[in-house]
Amino acid sequence: MKLPLLATFAVLAAAPGLICAAETTARPNFVVINIDDLGYRELGCWGSNNRTPNIDRMAAEGRKLLSHYAAPVCSPSRASLLTGSYPKRALPIPHVLFPGAAVGLNPDEVTIAEVLKGAGYATGCIGKWHLGDQRPFLPLQQGFDTYYGLPYSNDMGPASEGVKSNLGAPLPAAKGPAKKAPAEADDGNGIRMNQPPLPLLEGNTVIGRVRAADQPAFTRAYTERAVAFIRERRERPFFLYLAHNAVHFPLYPSPEFRGKSPNGLLGDWIQEVDWSVGQVLNVLRELGLDRRTLVLFVSDNGGPVNQGATNTPLRGSKGSTLEGGIRVPGIAWWPGTVPAGTSTRAITAMCDVLPTLAALAGAALPAGRRLDGVDQSQILKGDPKTRPRDTFLYHRGFALEAVRSGPWKLHLAKGELYNLDDDIGEARNVAADHADVVRRLTAIAAATDADLGREGIGPGCRPLGRVERPAPLIAADGTVRADAIGPQPKFP
Repeated sequence: MKLPLLATFAVLAAAPGLICAAETTARPNFVVINIDDLGYRELGCWGSNNRTPNIDRMAAEGRKLLSHYAAPVCSPSRASLLTGSYPKRALPIPHVLFPGAAVGLNPDEVTIAEVLKGAGYATGCIGKWHLGDQRPFLPLQQGFDTYYGLPYSNDMGPASEGVKSNLGAPLPAAKGPAKKAPAEADDGNGIRMNQPPLPLLEGNTVIGRVRAADQPAFTRAYTERAVAFIRERRERPFFLYLAHNAVHFPLYPSPEFRGKSPNGLLGDWIQEVDWSVGQVLNVLRELGLDRRTLVLFVSDNGGPVNQGATNTPLRGSKGSTLEGGIRVPGIAWWPGTVPAGTSTRAITAMCDVLPTLAALAGAALPAGRRLDGVDQSQILKGDPKTRPRDTFLYHRGFALEAVRSGPWKLHLAKGELYNLDDDIGEARNVAADHADVVRRLTAIAAATDADLGREGIGPGCRPLGRVERPAPLIAADGTVRADAIGPQPKFP
C-alpha cells in the first residue's frame, strides 16, 4: 500500500503546478497585425486586383470586420489600440508624434501588453511604435518583453537618406550641418518637428541608422522576427504586436515583390504584406497553435488617396473623419472559434481590442481607469444574441467632428446626416428628413463636453507623458544620445 499512497501524495503535491500549467496553456494566444496606411479596398477579399491570397484565405477562414474604426492618423490610432481608450483620452495631441518630442504615451497608461503580462503572457512588439521615442515612452517601458523596429514612421528622417522618396527616385543632396535647436523648441504641445536620422532599435538600444538601401529589408526582417517569437514562446501563452511600416510612404517593397502587382510599388508592397501574413499564419498551423490563437488584422487609418491608396466605396482619405479616413479593413481569425467565411457590420474599434483580449485571456482590466472600448469577443465568435457597440465618436486631433449611432452618422460642422447602412459612401445627406436623429446625435456630442470635450482637452483626457530634456535618438551628426539609450557608437 505504501507505493500507491506515496504516488498519490506525489500527484497531489504536483497538482497545483499541473493545474496552473493546464490553465496557462489553455489560454489563447494573440497576434495583432497592424498595417500602416492600408486603404479600405486594397485587398483581394475587399475587391482589389492586388493579389493577396494569404489574407483572402484568412478572411475565408475567419470573420471580416466591415465597420472597424481606427483614427485618422498613426499615433492616436496606436494609442487607442494599446490602451482601450479613445485616442483623445489616452494621447491628447493635435496630430502625430515626431522624433525627439518631449511628450509620448504616458508610462502610467496601462497597455494590452501590461494587462496580458500580468496574466502570465509573453509579450513582444515588432515594427513601428510611434508613441514617443524618449526612453520612458518606448515599448519595454509599456509592458513588452522584447522590441525590434522603428520608433516612428519610415518617412521621418533626412530627405537625403531616402525617407521622402519612393524606391528608385533620385535622392536630394544632403544639406549642410543642421543647427542645433534648443530642447524647449516645439509647437507648444511638446512635439518637435525636426527630422533627425532614422534609428533602428533593439529593445531600448539604437542598433542602426536607416538609409534608403535599408528600407526594403524591413518587412522581411519583421516577419522573420515574428515567426521566431512564435516558435520560441509556443509553450506558454503569448501576445505579439506586429506593426509593419508598410505600406506607409515612402514605398519600399523588397526585390522579390517588385513589379509583381498591377498597381505599382504600392501594390507590390501590399503583396509583400500578404506574404508576411501568410508566414505568420503558416507557423501557427505548423505548430498546432492555430486553434488556440486569435489573429487580428487591421490598418492604423484609412489610405492616403493622394499617394495612390484606394478606399472605395468610402469617401475621404487618411487624415479625415470621413469613412475613408478612419474606417479600415479588419479580419479576425481563430479556426474553430471565429466562424469561417463570415462578416459583421457591427461597429468595432481599436479601443475594443484591449477589453476583448483581456476577456478572452481571463485577465483583469486596469483598475481605476476609464476605458472606452467594449468586449467584442462574442461579436468575433458570431453570437447572434450579442448586442453590439451602438455609438462611436470621430475625433480628429482635439476636435469631435462626427458621431455615429447605429447606422446614423452626423457630421457636426455642417449638420450632415448619413445612413451608413444604405450609403456607405456618405453621398446623400438626409438630415432634412430625420430631424429627430439629428437632435439625438447632437445631444450625444454635447454630452462629451463634460468628459473628453468637443474642442480642446476635456476633463476626461489623461495627461501625456513628458520628459524635461528631449533629444533625437540619433543627432544630425550621427551621434547616439548616450544618456537616453546607453553608450553607443556614432553612425556616420
